[in-house]
Amino acid sequence: MSEFITKRIEDGVLVVTLNRPGKMNAITEPMYAALADQIEAAQGDSEIHVVLLLSEGDTFTAGNDISAFAGWAQAERSEIPASVHRFLTALATARKPLVAGVQGQAIGIGVTLLLHCDFVVVAHDARLVAPFVNLALVPEAASTLLMVARIGHARAFALFAMGKPMDGDTAVSWGIANLAVEKGKVREEALSAAKLLASGPLGAMTATKQLMRDQESILAQITAESQQFARQLGSPEAREVFQAFLAKRPPKDLE
Repeated sequence: MSEFITKRIEDGVLVVTLNRPGKMNAITEPMYAALADQIEAAQGDSEIHVVLLLSEGDTFTAGNDISAFAGWAQAERSEIPASVHRFLTALATARKPLVAGVQGQAIGIGVTLLLHCDFVVVAHDARLVAPFVNLALVPEAASTLLMVARIGHARAFALFAMGKPMDGDTAVSWGIANLAVEKGKVREEALSAAKLLASGPLGAMTATKQLMRDQESILAQITAESQQFARQLGSPEAREVFQAFLAKRPPKDLE
């Protein structure tokens, strides 16, 4: 298990916490593997009824580690890393409820993973950003399907293509999150919601979740997005964007 992922079980809730606050909880390949391990294992553990995703520090997650992105782009990888795909698949196929508590910034995967959660608590002043197109990439985690279903095409396209931040109150009003609270209460409220879900009849809970999600379509969209994501990641425009980011300069225009 990655040193940057911690876990504990409390009243039927598996609390999985991103613990890399010095790097804004940016997610590396080992972290993706550890997250997938925990979500997968929880499905067969009778002690666990709900999985709660939290983070330490002032940022939920800065998304993928940019240095890793740059390395993948330079290597011209033909597919996304296996650990990333495992995590996305674990989210999509989780039978037990997923809950998240979001404070500070949630960038990229920090936003799209919320679409797989059954209850989301955000801080009023949280900043949700999905800057995929600005990074010369495409969205992932079946978000091109789930985000459109959740908030409509016009809002979803603007969110992905323009990369403008959304605050927590907007996330609630648009249906991406359930509850907005003061940032100091995010973890408490998210844990409370998770415990309430964990106290309910598990069979009925998992059956209801299954009926509400078209898992086959979600998995197919994850595959289609991942293939395009890998193609984009190896493109000249993506390599230039990441080189410019690491060099702290504007990217050059590409014809």
